[in-house]
Amino acid sequence: MARSSTGAWDTFRRGIKASPELKTGLAATLVMGVAAAIGRLSIPIALQRVIDTGFSSNADGSTSVDMARVVTLALLAGAAVLVSTSIAATAQRRLVRSAESAIKGLRTRAFDHVHRLSLADHVDTSSGTFLARVTSDVEAIARFVQHGLFAWTVGPPIIVGVLTVSAFYSWQLTIVVILTLAPTVPLLRWVQRRQFVAYAELRNAVANLLGEANELITGAATIRAYGVADRVDGRVRGAALRRYRAGLVRNRYNAAVYGVGDLFGSVSIAAVFAVGVWQRESLGLTSGALVAILFLVTILNTPIGELAESTDETQEAIAGWGKVLELLDMEVDVTEPDPGQHLARGPLSVDVEGVSFSYRTGGLVLDEVSLHIDAGANVAIVGQTGSGKTTLAKLMCRLADPTAGVIRLGGVALPQVASASRLASVRMVPQDGFLFATTLRENIRMGRPGASEADIAQAVAQLDMQDWVASLPAGLDTEVGSRGSNLSVGERQLAALIRAALADPGLLILDEATSAVDPATDQALTNAIGRLSQGRTVVSIAHRLATAEAADVVVVCDQGRIVEVGNHDELVNAGGVYGQLHAAWIGNTRNREEARDA
Repeated sequence: MARSSTGAWDTFRRGIKASPELKTGLAATLVMGVAAAIGRLSIPIALQRVIDTGFSSNADGSTSVDMARVVTLALLAGAAVLVSTSIAATAQRRLVRSAESAIKGLRTRAFDHVHRLSLADHVDTSSGTFLARVTSDVEAIARFVQHGLFAWTVGPPIIVGVLTVSAFYSWQLTIVVILTLAPTVPLLRWVQRRQFVAYAELRNAVANLLGEANELITGAATIRAYGVADRVDGRVRGAALRRYRAGLVRNRYNAAVYGVGDLFGSVSIAAVFAVGVWQRESLGLTSGALVAILFLVTILNTPIGELAESTDETQEAIAGWGKVLELLDMEVDVTEPDPGQHLARGPLSVDVEGVSFSYRTGGLVLDEVSLHIDAGANVAIVGQTGSGKTTLAKLMCRLADPTAGVIRLGGVALPQVASASRLASVRMVPQDGFLFATTLRENIRMGRPGASEADIAQAVAQLDMQDWVASLPAGLDTEVGSRGSNLSVGERQLAALIRAALADPGLLILDEATSAVDPATDQALTNAIGRLSQGRTVVSIAHRLATAEAADVVVVCDQGRIVEVGNHDELVNAGGVYGQLHAAWIGNTRNREEARDA
């Protein structure tokens, strides 16, 4: 459904409010804009004075030229133009500085907001959409505030000045100008309403295209390995086609804006010339006044044309602001306490009390889950895919808050724990061992920003990883590449474990950090995890039951509930859900070994 211009104005007003840097020095910039407008009016005024007072007719029919007057007027007009041009340039530089500051602030606030959103928001919204909000949508706003905003700042004073001076020479011809240009207002208003909708659709299409491209570029290796390039290429082509069609609709309205401005600008000049020549004597117009008015109408067409052209950037900016504001309006479920309580150092107990959780769409992922984990215990959480085990672990890190119930660490409810204390005391090592595109040293240091070289060396030694680090091309200074692409899967997991060791958490959560690696790396990871687990509470999301066999306590999840708790032997003998999972795992392991031997 189309949104009205009132909606567009409300979005624009809120967008300006969300970018307070734009208001810095705006009053002085507006004054400069008015001064620049006055300077641009000096040419037609000087021209009128030159024609009407610089030339005189002699008795013999010849014409005399008062060169002193002509030169003086020309110099004054030239000086006024130079001054106004300098003022306009200064005003534009001020706007650009404010614009860049505003864009930086808006992009930073949007980016920070994305990272404050709940796990539920990140599951329900694609990463491509978030990427579009902080990149292409903000860039659309940037184009407006760098160029279109200047037109809207300087243009209106010029229009008012032109009409005022024109009315001084002839109010009748000024009315002609207004009447010939008046139809542009309802026409542009009609176009503007449809432009707003078209730009909103375009921003959606851009976000969809970015999302598809981001996913398929990230998965390029898998696509090539499975030979499905033709199949997935259709998704990108479809997204690109939707972007293309949205762009055509947008450009159709842009062309209408330019056409309306050019048409009625030309009609205005023709009407003034015709009426001025036809009724010159009855209107009491001098030759200089008529030429000045024609010149003024030509000047008038410039800001009108610029404003018409800036409508394109304005609509795109409003659509972009609308999308960014939608992001900033997303409620942050996880709010940090101020100042909050601090957790004791060392192993932490975990109490899950009646916890339920659901994403924005769909049913419950966790349903009234209760669990107690002793400080220093080694706990494995197992279950079928979709049973809720990973979600439970993420709630322990407070990536989201439960929709019901509470989780306590060391007896303190998570929402009451100070952010810095929680981040220092709880660490989760994900299965993919995500690394940033920098050196191994800096990736490890992210476990505890500000850690010294001695701290990093101690973390490496704690996990007995000195030989592995030494085997890398540049040791700790090895560039790991985008998402750690220069390292193997196992090496990325080793780096993630060292990063966790540097953090020295009281609660360590492992999302099966030994899956999908070769036997030698598996042994190295197992040894590292064993060293890392000493002296702290460990919760492992166990995709392989070998991890559960070594745990003190096994927690079995099924359909969002905890159905069994006990040690490995007890649960196998009980013959329940865990016993069935274990039997299936033993059978699969035996089949793989037989296939390898064959």
